[in-house]
Amino acid sequence: MMKVLLAEYTTFHDPLLAPEGAAMLDVLKQSFERCGHEVISPVTRDFGSEIERLAPCCEMGLVIAPDNLLPGFTMILEQHTHNIGCGSMNAALCANKVRTAKILRSHQVPVPDEIIAGKRVIKPVNGCGAQGVRLSDGPAGNGEFSQKFIDGEHFSVSLVASHVVGEACLYFSGNPPLALAVNRQFIGIGADGMFSYHGGETPVHPSREAEIVETAGKVVGVLGCQGYCGVDVVVADQVYVVDVNPRITTSIVGIAACMKEEIADILIAASKGTAPGKVHLAGSVRFDNLGKVTPL
Repeated sequence: MMKVLLAEYTTFHDPLLAPEGAAMLDVLKQSFERCGHEVISPVTRDFGSEIERLAPCCEMGLVIAPDNLLPGFTMILEQHTHNIGCGSMNAALCANKVRTAKILRSHQVPVPDEIIAGKRVIKPVNGCGAQGVRLSDGPAGNGEFSQKFIDGEHFSVSLVASHVVGEACLYFSGNPPLALAVNRQFIGIGADGMFSYHGGETPVHPSREAEIVETAGKVVGVLGCQGYCGVDVVVADQVYVVDVNPRITTSIVGIAACMKEEIADILIAASKGTAPGKVHLAGSVRFDNLGKVTPL
């Protein structure tokens, strides 16, 4: 039995995202406990100090936080225990959406073109999920950028990439990442143009599933992501990558309901460079952004 720190930020600090955060934390906590481990989590609002206090007494830990905050909190964790999530350097890279898109484009990964006029998607450079993302022909504000709107089907791919043991670098090519599932995303666009996320369905098997998974795997390798990662895509004339989340995502609540394996075992194995080659899923479910799971 090991002691594991699971540190989820939004349950204390972001009422809008707190239900999603609590659902992700609950799924992970139950999995680690079923695998025989003791789970501890921050109990006060001073999140960084709590990680610094609790991490030294744990054999391993994982931070779940908005993309712009994830690198800093992960760095604190890494200073005190074994991180089973994405490394802080790579999380920092993914947090900058403009830099991420530029790197992916340079590796021939399709991403929406960056444009500055006409109706387009305007999003924060350091955003999280659909927050602050809008369809507009107005100007982008400070800390925002704009991309061509791609009209297509929205999916995400949930992957777990093995850590490269004993090697510290920003980009690497290790074992192929493990694709847990392709998930359909329910994305709404309001009358005001604001995007909103309403959960999804998993697993799904679209006609271009192999291309979607191959693209997501390439993204993870190019960006050097480790541990659990979610890659959001829009499928149109190409499979366009629209966001990369180097952390646990809401899809895990649906995947865990269908997956024979324990996500805790997979994360631990991946952190030692030995993620399994595949997982076994049975049935399919719909999940909302409050963590409710409904069998289909």
